[in-house]
Amino acid sequence: MRATSFVGIVPKAMEPLKRVLVLAPTPFFADRGCHMHIAEQTYALQRRGLEPLIVTYHLGRDLPGLNIRRTVRVPWYRKLGPGPSWHKFYVDPLLLRTALRAARQFRPHIIHAHLHEGCVLGSVLRQQLGIPLLFDVQGSLTGELLAHRFPLAQPEFLRNAWYALERWIDHLPDVLVAQSTEMRQELLEKFRVPRERLFMAYDGVNTNVFRPGERDPYLVSRLGIPKDRKVIVYLGGLDAYKGVDALLDAFPEILRKVPEAFLLLMGYPREDHYRTRAEELGVAHAVRVTGKIAYEDAPRYLTLGDIAVAPKRSQTEANGKIYTYMACGLPTVAFDTVVNRDILGDLGVYVRPMEDTRGMGEAITELLRDDEKRREIAERVRERAVREYSWDTVAGRLIDAYEAARTLAIRGAHARSVPEVRSATSSTPKS
Repeated sequence: MRATSFVGIVPKAMEPLKRVLVLAPTPFFADRGCHMHIAEQTYALQRRGLEPLIVTYHLGRDLPGLNIRRTVRVPWYRKLGPGPSWHKFYVDPLLLRTALRAARQFRPHIIHAHLHEGCVLGSVLRQQLGIPLLFDVQGSLTGELLAHRFPLAQPEFLRNAWYALERWIDHLPDVLVAQSTEMRQELLEKFRVPRERLFMAYDGVNTNVFRPGERDPYLVSRLGIPKDRKVIVYLGGLDAYKGVDALLDAFPEILRKVPEAFLLLMGYPREDHYRTRAEELGVAHAVRVTGKIAYEDAPRYLTLGDIAVAPKRSQTEANGKIYTYMACGLPTVAFDTVVNRDILGDLGVYVRPMEDTRGMGEAITELLRDDEKRREIAERVRERAVREYSWDTVAGRLIDAYEAARTLAIRGAHARSVPEVRSATSSTPKS
């Protein structure tokens, strides 16, 4: 599948890097983590002088300053939330058709594919047009299907088939970029990706937009947050897969121990479910479920918080909300996973995953009671976000990976077209 004509790929790879075709098989932009990742990456690449073109589904809203090409409209496909969908089996071929047309006009120097289906589509473009391919890995395909209880992934024999498919996909691109060391290890050990083709990019945050600030009086009033409350914020998908059930189930005990606690759940799609659940738990008076928050408004909402929570349990999937929490100077409670420790280091307040609701409640209670600890963590997490996770820093890592993909593509094309080149010595990119 990775075979590509030497004639097509070498001239394109020898040109200066400028145009990037971004494949996004998702309803971009829909104010959620994966989409924030794509948008901010694209803005950062623009600031570095590159010209990205995003090719995506017909759904979603346009963002100012981004060059976006969409598929034809499919009126009955309206799903904006995360997770697998049967509709992808026919929407993705439409995306491929759109991407082929766009690529022939745009003449990109590299393809930047998001999500596993994006990598598959990108490999077709790679074959057809001789353009190097980078795969931006944000998590395990099979892991996501299992977490969302997708029917075709439940029987064990089908689960094994999905793992085999995922391994095949991971070997299609010239280069892969991972968002955590645990994800990198899984790609190396479980999916056998060659080390020289695997790079660390991490996620990032716009530290000029997401920053500490005073509470917005208008939002305090509109949301009905009583004066002098200690506000716990969560911003992300509202789903058990994201750990929201564990957080809400822990809240009655938190409220019993810290009566001034207030929980702000921000996101979608199951707003009504969580409002009902708060009523059943007897804590609705101290919980607000806002529904979808526009990305542009997210900083104002996050500054309402005293602490933040990132309750997702995944051991390998990216956890982008933590970067925004850090940039806003929010002490963060999270499950103790390699992914979360990669981001927060010693500044996280960690809960062992097996402790679930009880551990989450205890950690949040302890942090709410310790004003000095909150102040100390707030200063240090902001500093770490600015130093290590600004999108401009991430863009630099991506450009290094782009150049490595172009180098490997030329080397592979030479090796396939001129067999004696195989014995030549050459340096490998630093992983």
